[in-house]
Amino acid sequence: MTTLRFDPFRGFEQMLRKINEVAGEIERGVTVETGGYNPRIDIFEDNSNVYIVAEIAGIPKEKVNVKLTEDRILMISGTKERSEGEKEKTYLRSERNFGEFSRSFVLPENLDLSAVKANYRDGVLEITIAKKQPEPPKEIEIAIS
Repeated sequence: MTTLRFDPFRGFEQMLRKINEVAGEIERGVTVETGGYNPRIDIFEDNSNVYIVAEIAGIPKEKVNVKLTEDRILMISGTKERSEGEKEKTYLRSERNFGEFSRSFVLPENLDLSAVKANYRDGVLEITIAKKQPEPPKEIEIAIS
């Protein structure tokens, strides 16, 4: 009698990698989301700018970092900490999140990375990135002989 081995998970990891690659092609926005505290972020645009708005209430401006890499990756990170007096309390219930966070976004090619502005007010970080004006298509005059 011949015994056949059946492994239902064989190739599962490879299939997951391919699904992740396809999902990455479809959704090219959020690349990294780590930490105990993850602020909610909205990304929207108008005719001239792209806006990234992060709700980071309770974090002083000095604890927020915004960086832009050469690879067109915008990184927002920071730390939301309990105050010294709050750390010593015995909590019966705690629903607020604290800790470090890091969010990264791949920016599209049509943005002017030299025109990035960040504003922080009332617990909201707003990043404005100007769009590049599309270059008109080049025309080449061809002589007729």
